[in-house]
Amino acid sequence: MAETNLVQESAPASVQARGVAQARGLFDREILAQASLGAFVKLDPRVQVKNPVMFVVLVGTVVTFVEAIANPGVFTWSITIWLFLTVLFANFAEAMAEGRGKAQADTLRRMRAETQARRLLADGTQEQVPASSLCKDDLVVCEAGDLIPSDGEITEGIASVDESAITGESAPVIRESGGDRSAVTGGTKVLSDRIVIRITAERGHTFMDRMIALVEGANRQKTPNEIALTILLAALTVVFLPVVVALQPFGHFAGASVSVVILVALLVCLIPTTIGALLSAIGIAGMDRLVQRNVLAMSGRAVEAAGDVQTLLLDKTGTITLGNRMASAFIAVGGHSEQELAEAAQLASLADETPEGRSIVVLAKERFSIRERDLGEAREFIPFSATTRMSGLDVGGRSIRKGAAEAVCQWVSERGGKVPSETNGIVEKISRAGSTPLVVADGKEILGVIELKDIVKDGIRERFDQLRAVGIRTVMITGDNPLTAAAIAEEAGVDNYLAQATPEAKLELIRAEQEGGRLVAMTGDGTNDAPALAQADVGVAMNSGTTAAKEAGNMVDLDSNPTKLIDIVEVGKQLLITRGSLTTFSIANDVAKYFAIIPALFVTTYPQLNTLNIMKLHSPQSAVLSAVIFNALVIVALIPLALRGVKWRPSSAAAILRRNVMIYGVGGVLVPFIFIKLIDLLLTALGWY
Repeated sequence: MAETNLVQESAPASVQARGVAQARGLFDREILAQASLGAFVKLDPRVQVKNPVMFVVLVGTVVTFVEAIANPGVFTWSITIWLFLTVLFANFAEAMAEGRGKAQADTLRRMRAETQARRLLADGTQEQVPASSLCKDDLVVCEAGDLIPSDGEITEGIASVDESAITGESAPVIRESGGDRSAVTGGTKVLSDRIVIRITAERGHTFMDRMIALVEGANRQKTPNEIALTILLAALTVVFLPVVVALQPFGHFAGASVSVVILVALLVCLIPTTIGALLSAIGIAGMDRLVQRNVLAMSGRAVEAAGDVQTLLLDKTGTITLGNRMASAFIAVGGHSEQELAEAAQLASLADETPEGRSIVVLAKERFSIRERDLGEAREFIPFSATTRMSGLDVGGRSIRKGAAEAVCQWVSERGGKVPSETNGIVEKISRAGSTPLVVADGKEILGVIELKDIVKDGIRERFDQLRAVGIRTVMITGDNPLTAAAIAEEAGVDNYLAQATPEAKLELIRAEQEGGRLVAMTGDGTNDAPALAQADVGVAMNSGTTAAKEAGNMVDLDSNPTKLIDIVEVGKQLLITRGSLTTFSIANDVAKYFAIIPALFVTTYPQLNTLNIMKLHSPQSAVLSAVIFNALVIVALIPLALRGVKWRPSSAAAILRRNVMIYGVGGVLVPFIFIKLIDLLLTALGWY
């Protein structure tokens, strides 16, 4: 009862801890308020210089501001205000993305209350110390009801642990010394028993500290692709700068007056301002979307790499299959019926609490409506042992056994029974199909064989088909023999498999794929997975796994769900597609703004340019101001798309490129024509120009 209450009490905390961004809407008031303030804080030139495009806009704003003071006028002040708003809106977009991450970090900080720890001394005594004073390799004792003070590994004991504060799942998990289930995380709660933990984290470097640092977008470093795009945008800005400056003498020669304010406005409209303003927000939002799925990426580089992955290495158990072999068929022998076999198998499995045993009871109920029965006191359950390799029940003079074919057949022979001739053939057939045969006997009679098979998850084949359609190759990794591995691989629809996988074999496979020019992603939870996780381009460690695995990977799945790897790839692709789509839209915008401003500026001097004056804007001044206003407002309009991301649909690279050009390329050209004209009509109607 105490354990149940503890789990129930932890549920609200888990709801609070998990997916903070999901609980907060895109336009949460608190985040909006913080982002509005942050937009002004980011006006610091030392911050702006990190974004070359927006730094040019800021410098241009200062130039027009000085000009507005020297030669005040409605047009000059209007341009200055809207250029300032352009910078402010760009800062707001980045601050919004950061604000969502900081909101998650604040929640985690509130969860990380200062706790007391019982440090174990060399003489076996204990001392009470603050958790913050613990050092690496200290030993601490935790009992039922205690919060685990820091990250560590269990060196003694076994306990049920509530990890809802980290994973969001209220169901407790078992942690024990030795093996791959010894790692524990600071801030989780011990629900039962007593354990001794060796602290593995340095002060200030616990898993919770890393979580807080990771979800704060302000600390995010730019990825190589993002840096390359920033350099490209800076280059385009540098190219347009002399072009715009050259318009001053050209205009003077042509007899057209081109002021400094108009030149600055023209430069801002022609450089890729839109993507320059949203680029940082797109990257931060990509990591935020992973956090919403309870995955922590150690760097933005890992998220991008996930989007470019070409080979996925997937564990069979828990990822492709349900995790435990389940009863799928009753095959009777020796003239017995399937119902007779099912009844005996059900009796033999009543005390079997393993998933396999439970599945036999369920299958008997589904196939023949056989329900559990009250057997009274005169019965003895025979537990499974590695020596006998079978289990069963003695009741009412009957001795029923189920287990390995060789063991059960020998048991029957020792009692003077005979093994039906077809038994060995059925056992061999089931084994060749990759399943596990269990023979059932009632005294001297063998009744038949139960087939236990790995159940491939519903829909997994379709997901592999989708990945194959976008050029991602899937490889199943399993410790099963090649025969079993081949059968499951065929049913699941993976492209290849690695049977009887060892740490060396996994590492060799990853290196071979990388030498072929492919990016590789894999999941793992054990120490034996650490070398492969470190070698993979995207290594997703399970939070339930060992410290070595979590340190080797560049992502941690807090839910410890191996299937999450497919979602991670989708998030990575969404990040890349969002960046590409908005870059296309921004460059297409520049083309439209060129046709809006240049013809309007020089049409009076060169009437031939009227052919290019498609929008027929009212005047040169209204044309420039309309373009500047649109340039600022389009940033605000695209902030939700930058934060949510462009939806990714599994399709070929050619199809994605075609859709990108049609929607964001053509759309990026048409949208400015429409809205610049509408703004021009509004300015004219108001009598401003």
